[in-house]
Amino acid sequence: MRTFDGIPELEAAVGEHLGYSDWHTITQEQIDAFAKATGDFQWIHIDPVEAAQGPFGTTIAHGYLTLSLVPMLSWQVYDVQGIRMGVNYGANKLRFPAPVPVDSRVRAGVELLSVAPGAGGYQLVTRVTVEREDGDKPACVVDTVSVLVP
Repeated sequence: MRTFDGIPELEAAVGEHLGYSDWHTITQEQIDAFAKATGDFQWIHIDPVEAAQGPFGTTIAHGYLTLSLVPMLSWQVYDVQGIRMGVNYGANKLRFPAPVPVDSRVRAGVELLSVAPGAGGYQLVTRVTVEREDGDKPACVVDTVSVLVP
């Protein structure tokens, strides 16, 4: 975990790769819970028998499930001290280059792209790359935008 003592220290790290999260295993139970929460019950995610005959040979995580892990994984990489709160603001770019088969382990790498003063605080942009263990392409690449309030 990389800890920054305030916004000035964070600003000095723009352009740096901040590190990697721990590995997280995506289980069928997690996939099923995500399907239930979002109403996305496509067979490729929730039907192991049918998915075994599909293009990946097993069920795969929803792309948006992988994306939803970004906050949890990112919080394992860095922390900014001296702020009251951080708020998700959006994403500038999002791609899912490769599927995540059930029981895969994923982790996130975080690169700090920018920190700029803005309304209500500082706008922070990070590029988060979620990779699958033994995968040849990332599972998710997203430029996240947050607002940090000092």
